[in-house]
Amino acid sequence: MRKKVLTIAGSDSSGGAGIQADLKTMISNGVYGMSCITVITAQNTTGVTKVLEVSPEILDEQLKCVFEDIFPDAVKIGMVSNSELIEVIVKNLKNILQRIL
Repeated sequence: MRKKVLTIAGSDSSGGAGIQADLKTMISNGVYGMSCITVITAQNTTGVTKVLEVSPEILDEQLKCVFEDIFPDAVKIGMVSNSELIEVIVKNLKNILQRIL
């Protein structure tokens, strides 16, 4: 059975970083990749022009959905733009650790 990896990160419209790059890396290493998006960026190879943060509520729901259905073997965290989103990630990771320990 293939390992499952969750990336919690931003979305890069140019595909060179963020969840797009993470998922490409996961596929090339034969693991099943999942993603929870923290920010959406407008960017290309020359720079980032805009950043839109997701709400803490939608990030929380994304994480809950993944952890309820396809439990990851590993979690990778990338761009997280504010403390509220960090708190949501910490809360969900603590909850999941309590469930498995």
